[in-house]
Amino acid sequence: MPAYNVLMMGASYGSLLAIKLLFGGHKVTLVCLPHEVEAFNHDGAHVRMPIRGRKDPVDLDSRKLPGKLTAAGPADVNPADYDLVVLAMQEPQYRSPGVRELLDACAKAKVPCMSIMNFPPLPYLKRIKGLDTDPLRSCFTDATVWDNFEPGLVTLCSPDPQAIRPPGEKVNFLLVTLPTNFKSARFESDAATQILRNLEKDVEAARYDPGDGAIELPVKLKVHDSIFVPLAKWAMLLTGNYRCVGKDAAIDIKEAVHADLAASRSVYNWVVDVCTRLGANPADLVPFEKYAAAANGLVRPSSAARALFNGAPNIERTDRLVQLLGAQFGMRNPIVDQTVATVDARLALNRSKAAA
Repeated sequence: MPAYNVLMMGASYGSLLAIKLLFGGHKVTLVCLPHEVEAFNHDGAHVRMPIRGRKDPVDLDSRKLPGKLTAAGPADVNPADYDLVVLAMQEPQYRSPGVRELLDACAKAKVPCMSIMNFPPLPYLKRIKGLDTDPLRSCFTDATVWDNFEPGLVTLCSPDPQAIRPPGEKVNFLLVTLPTNFKSARFESDAATQILRNLEKDVEAARYDPGDGAIELPVKLKVHDSIFVPLAKWAMLLTGNYRCVGKDAAIDIKEAVHADLAASRSVYNWVVDVCTRLGANPADLVPFEKYAAAANGLVRPSSAARALFNGAPNIERTDRLVQLLGAQFGMRNPIVDQTVATVDARLALNRSKAAA
């Protein structure tokens, strides 16, 4: 199979998928901040992940894998040199100086782009037949950054694996806390989709020897024909991640889900109903019981909640997006409405403090 040249916009969460692609001999360029560029180019990427049935996790070092990892600033890469672009930054970052121009260059170069954001790019939403996307533009920090993309060249990959940069660790270190799979929808074209399918095979075939024999690693890339499969994350986000945002403090995902399981189930099932109204097959989605069981191990507040209580003036607004999508079908949920209002209030407070 061919070795691909992959541009990864975002080095934190992006380094997880990047290190899996290196097993297939592919080249990955991480676009990141100057101090991150220096760290990755000097010392590689380091990812620690748990392995079922093993007492100790494995530590992966990008420098010891078949592919090649490099890092660069947004002004130092040309999207036309790449076979695939992976969008691994959070949605508000795409309007940042330098990043905005690189994103637009990706659109104009017509390179296939796969997002591993929680928040779906606007061109991807345009692939859903019959959906009026104009009212959804208000959910984006700056919707205009997506205007030059062809929808068929943008796809979404559900970022189900959970990973963090632990406090005090180096910027090129990532700790995997939930080693589940990336689930990508296909592109409209067969040729672009074949890139994903070839990467899927390489990740599936990867084996690693931690010193006592070759083992299979978790965190696979799964490619699906349905464009609705990645939307399975929405119910999880609205049931857990955004409900970590309290009036005065953040709580962990486990508490957000399990403090009132009946309320959580009602939110989860409501979001599933919104997705099926959009066209999803219920089989594409994840049952509540499976998510609730996984949430038992999520004992930190979500990244959205942490960002809000660290003063962020903008975050990804999947909560508001799904609320507006439901409204297009005349659907409302009082808990979702309250969650959106709580996030709105915290953002308004953060913005007023920033402006003071």
